[in-house]
Amino acid sequence: MIPLRAHIALFGGTFDPIHNAHLAMARAALDCPALALGRVVFVPAANPPHKTGVSMADWEDRVRMVELACAGDARFEVSRIERDANPSYSVNTIERLLATGSGPLAFLIGADAFAEIRSWHRWEDVVRLVEFIVVTRPGCVYDAPDGAVVHELSGLDLPVSSSDVRDRIARGESNVPVPEPVLRYISEHHLYC
Repeated sequence: MIPLRAHIALFGGTFDPIHNAHLAMARAALDCPALALGRVVFVPAANPPHKTGVSMADWEDRVRMVELACAGDARFEVSRIERDANPSYSVNTIERLLATGSGPLAFLIGADAFAEIRSWHRWEDVVRLVEFIVVTRPGCVYDAPDGAVVHELSGLDLPVSSSDVRDRIARGESNVPVPEPVLRYISEHHLYC
């Protein structure tokens, strides 16, 4: 395996809401000695192009939930770099972060999302600009594009999705896989009801 050059991993997503599997992925990447990461930067997407027409919690609410979930782990950082992004293309976020001197960067991503990388806006540039930390999932296969530097993170079985969390909250369940401060925020702001 080629050693990871990046010290920082970008973890983008809608985080609608952030849940325990997101945090487990980030911690596993940080705890993997072979990766030697220093921090994971969570970047909530302001206007994700693949979610047009889908009802989501407001961006400020999603960012606040990520901040609450990440509090207490100094290795986690939350970025508001996509505040004005319209739409939120990963390549633009990567270029903006690199322009601030935050490089080289790795991109932390689930295997299911990585399998769709060729459908992303300017995906060839994304492949050129970052290395990937792909969190494998049982039964999910992907074909890495030519030139992509991929580091697999395996051994995690995280069958949690944000849509499942939203559905469970809408049904009134209280035992959902999100950090307690996030669950309180959801309740206090009447999200996903």
